[in-house]
Amino acid sequence: MRKRLTRACAVVTIALIALTACSSLVVRDTPFEITGGNRAGVYYNYGDQLAQAMSRDLGMNVAVIESQGSVENLQRVGSGRALVGFAQGDTSVDALRGQGSFTKPLPIRAVARVYDEYVHVVVRAGSDVESIADLAGRRISLGAPSSGVQVIAARVLGASGIGPGAVTNAALGLDESIEAMIRGDIDGFFWVGGLPTPGIERLMQSMPIRMLPIDAETVDRVNEGHAGVYKLADFPADVYDLGEPVVTMTVPNYLVTSEVAPDAVIYDVLRELFDSRAAISKHVAAAGLLDRRQAIFTSPIELHPGAERFFIETRY
Repeated sequence: MRKRLTRACAVVTIALIALTACSSLVVRDTPFEITGGNRAGVYYNYGDQLAQAMSRDLGMNVAVIESQGSVENLQRVGSGRALVGFAQGDTSVDALRGQGSFTKPLPIRAVARVYDEYVHVVVRAGSDVESIADLAGRRISLGAPSSGVQVIAARVLGASGIGPGAVTNAALGLDESIEAMIRGDIDGFFWVGGLPTPGIERLMQSMPIRMLPIDAETVDRVNEGHAGVYKLADFPADVYDLGEPVVTMTVPNYLVTSEVAPDAVIYDVLRELFDSRAAISKHVAAAGLLDRRQAIFTSPIELHPGAERFFIETRY
């Protein structure tokens, strides 16, 4: 075994509530979950590769599980059903404050800022839809229920002057949105994910697509009251063969955990995240964006104590 757990006295129940004196063998035998996302998205694939690396290198029993995205991931982590999960920064702030999709604050902490996600508003290349405002009256998928995509889609539409009910929401996950787009059942869909998203790359093989721009004024309006987490950025011209850069909105993406997760386990999760970065990036390009200088910036979500210790004690 290449590595060993840094502390040998932590055992985590499935709910991550109780710690008890035990051997590292018990910790290794405890089943842990990484809550990912849709199988066609970056969350799931990143989580799958991380789970494989932790199982192989740390001797832990780790598996990725599919979910609808950020909202569900935060609920799973906050309740202790999952050890760690991926979540968008804006939805994480909502969870911390008990607002938006969350009826009460969740006891979450950040493990690291892993990469920034891009807001995709996908339409057919030949569509007469040229702007977000043109989506009014169309059948659009705003993302699966309990997903961060729905949260962001609603905010972008609102900031663009499109009120509730102005679009017909198909409420589909990424896989279902892609299938509906190919069938002609929807006029477009929202997606929020890293670059490139595997499912959208596959969609390109079936039909030509475009990304609608999200301009600076819209991003500023979305940021009002949402901790200023959204930024303006461009889709690079070579991503999805767009031909030219397209301006859009980004949101930071965090790996999160519960505040009661054992320090030693979170320390080792973070160590594995960095140690396996190059290997994981061969399968998930977004993993190559992990940067220690940026990973610690998770405000207003506090770093977990195990993550704090990792950043103090290590150099990558």
